[in-house]
Amino acid sequence: MRLYLVRHGRTPSNVARLLDTAVPGADLDDVGHAQASRLVERLDGHHLEAVYASDLVRTQQTLAPLASVRGLEMRILGGLREIQAGDDEMSPAWQRYVGTLTAWGSGDFAAKVPGGEDAGAFFARYDDAVAQIASAAASALLVSHGAALRMWLAARGRGMAIEEIVGRRMGNTTVVTLEGSPETRWEFVDWDEVDHPGEWPVDPGLDAQASDALSTR
Repeated sequence: MRLYLVRHGRTPSNVARLLDTAVPGADLDDVGHAQASRLVERLDGHHLEAVYASDLVRTQQTLAPLASVRGLEMRILGGLREIQAGDDEMSPAWQRYVGTLTAWGSGDFAAKVPGGEDAGAFFARYDDAVAQIASAAASALLVSHGAALRMWLAARGRGMAIEEIVGRRMGNTTVVTLEGSPETRWEFVDWDEVDHPGEWPVDPGLDAQASDALSTR
């Protein structure tokens, strides 16, 4: 199948660089709503049979214009939500959060922010959500979140160096296109960045050995 993965539009929490990971999360700001509207034109000509969002409102607001124009039902999957920040929710201090993601890449899959989730919990729910999407459509789009998308792509994507996946800018409404399936893995087709700064605060710095560890999940 062809799978389009989209990071949500901009929110006030992005601007303030806050760890906003819990339901319902922040709404889009004016820039984010404009980004969501432009997404309709950016995806013009791309066939879509189904569209999905996480259970955080910013992904649903990002998807709403596209779903409306295409006449597609927006389906909500909680498994697509952001990696949980636990006790650091709404904090501007990202050190423990990014440190947890780096630990996952180094093979410490039990690492987590207190009150958050470990690698096993994250990949189980995200893989399940993608499997549901793959079983329902030959061409689908999902709107999700920066850290979740990067970590899942680093573990499941093929055809792009790990350093590029974790170091490349993923601004709001970036579109990453994959082809494949949960059984055969996912090959990169395109990484469509948009011309505005991203909000990924720190490069986790995963190396090739870390990539090997992460891909076993």
